[in-house]
Amino acid sequence: MAPPATSANEPLQARLLKLAQTLQFAWFVGHVTLLLTTLRYSLSYIFLNYYSRWAQFSYRTAFLAAAATYGIVVFKGYRARAKAGKQPSSPLALAGDENVQYLAMALIWLWSRQYPLALLPYAVYSVFHVLTYTRGILLPVLQPQPAAAAGQKPAGGLADTIGGFVKNYYDASMSIVAALELALWFRIFAYAIFFVKGSWIILLAYTIFLRARISQSTFVQGMIRQLAARGDALTQRQDVPPVARQAWETAKNVLKTVHDQTDVSRFIQGGAQPAKKAQ
Repeated sequence: MAPPATSANEPLQARLLKLAQTLQFAWFVGHVTLLLTTLRYSLSYIFLNYYSRWAQFSYRTAFLAAAATYGIVVFKGYRARAKAGKQPSSPLALAGDENVQYLAMALIWLWSRQYPLALLPYAVYSVFHVLTYTRGILLPVLQPQPAAAAGQKPAGGLADTIGGFVKNYYDASMSIVAALELALWFRIFAYAIFFVKGSWIILLAYTIFLRARISQSTFVQGMIRQLAARGDALTQRQDVPPVARQAWETAKNVLKTVHDQTDVSRFIQGGAQPAKKAQ
């Protein structure tokens, strides 16, 4: 990301006006809105008031903001490919874009019943997007730095603090996102078992989404390996009955078979095109 072309001699108002006219600024505002409305909804949830008017407004607005931000990224990607004369070879290739997947799920969450856990992965992503934009775009516009001499780094400060935070906590946060996305599937499955209205449709849509995440996200893959290792360790204990151990092995084999049979990456440009990182 690069800030809009501005001069340090321009007044702050002029620099901010140029910034506000960019599509990327709308993307930034969307992520800030998502964070604020998620915080507001969290307060309602903590105080068991999650069906109040303000709670419902905050929940819907958060996913509306999520849909807007991912929609902007998808649109910019489409426009860039159109200029370069490159378009997805098939609908499956387009669906392989993680931003398209998160956009689709944001629209589903927007119109379905409330699933509070679904907000958290979007909120975690938004934290890092807001920080990255602030460091790379907003701060240079607010406080233009003088050009550094050859061989010297620009003076540190808030930008370096933000950069250090992102570097130190990004991987751990993405692992948390992976755990949240897996936990959400079980939450939806529990609703489906009790035949909550619309839950089976949501379960189907989210299962497709999660299957794509398993293929594309090393963090989701790592979390699944951790869960499998914990399951193996638990079932190998002496006090665990053999039938439980056998059930665990059967479940793993079934899941592996389902995983292999639902691998669609070979149909997406021969499986050679990596999915675009969610933004």
